[in-house]
Amino acid sequence: MRTPGLGRVLRDTRYVFWREMLLPLRDPFSLIFSLIQPLVFLGLFGPLLSASVGAPAFGGQSTLQWFLPGVVVMIALFGTSMTGSNLQYELMTGSYERILATPLSRSSLMIGRALKEWAPLVLQGLLIALVCIPFGFVFHPLHVLLGLVILGIFGIGLGALSYSLALVSQNKEWIFWGVQQTLLFPLMILSGIMLPIEAGPAWMKTASLFNPLTYLVNAERELFAGTIGGHTLWGLVAAGVTAAVGLAVGIRTISRDIR
Repeated sequence: MRTPGLGRVLRDTRYVFWREMLLPLRDPFSLIFSLIQPLVFLGLFGPLLSASVGAPAFGGQSTLQWFLPGVVVMIALFGTSMTGSNLQYELMTGSYERILATPLSRSSLMIGRALKEWAPLVLQGLLIALVCIPFGFVFHPLHVLLGLVILGIFGIGLGALSYSLALVSQNKEWIFWGVQQTLLFPLMILSGIMLPIEAGPAWMKTASLFNPLTYLVNAERELFAGTIGGHTLWGLVAAGVTAAVGLAVGIRTISRDIR
């Protein structure tokens, strides 16, 4: 089979992206409902965090200013890591096979799906930030927007990896959820989303250096505080590497999966 040109891949990617975006557009309530859990974390866990850890651990910021970026990253982590379950549903119902019967390039099937993860992430993060303004969150529009763009890039890579896992574990849902749940919580805890990693033992601090989420969380906190520095750069690198690796793995997986 002849390799499709770049123009065709871009065109097909646009079609796949729009098809995937129609699902949340037709059911926006699911996006709104997904904000309930983050708001519960902010409302209930935030005050406990302030009382148990203390202000010095937050680098001089308020608890909300420090904790909100971590919650936004948590939205991305939970949302995009579970997107492969949608593909598994398509595999079970046979709709995925019907898509394969179309003349769409195989690379675009993965790239379009992964790009779809960007828009909901940015929208959800923006809504969370706006909701928290009356409660003391200082909103820096341009910095927050840049932070959400970086988060969206990360979501593209993580979404592609989730789709790849769904293809590899098709007809065995327990493998998908077993791997997803096994990796999800260690990555979240070792990134400092919930608690300052500086308060942990030395081995946790060392392990966090190998966690891309650590750099992403630090970048989001720096940007949401209204500054741009080294953390932002490293967060952008971590997001870019995750997106590149995720798309490379995803394209390779979907190409090998199709016989």
